[in-house]
Amino acid sequence: MSSDFESYEQDFAVLTAEITGKIGKVPKLVGDDKKQMVANVEKQLEEARELLEQMELEVREIPPQSRGMYSSRMRSYKQEMGKLEADFKRSRIAYSDEVRNELLGDDGNSSENQRAHLLDNTERLERSSRRLEAGYQIAVET
Repeated sequence: MSSDFESYEQDFAVLTAEITGKIGKVPKLVGDDKKQMVANVEKQLEEARELLEQMELEVREIPPQSRGMYSSRMRSYKQEMGKLEADFKRSRIAYSDEVRNELLGDDGNSSENQRAHLLDNTERLERSSRRLEAGYQIAVET
């Protein structure tokens, strides 16, 4: 039984790698090429969902004493599937940087400046959060 599960795992790994590669290409394509790639990725996502269902059925047939390990693997595969679907959704509506810059008249420098400010503010927020947590911990201890 576990050999079937491992075979499904290998198929899932290969399929998700292909999907990830294609998702990365989708924003760069236009017109019919993009539509064709989107349809292809949707078909592969459906295949991946079916593989997950088969894997779940295999896990149910595994003896209870060794089922826990396979169940945790299934959870991680489901999370990976959710991430792939979210990435695909974003890539379908994403434009390439050239198209974005052309539409917005953006030279890219302001975007980099905004990113730098955002990172600085995020770091400052994290430091403040750690200080607050440390202060709270001291208050609890006293």
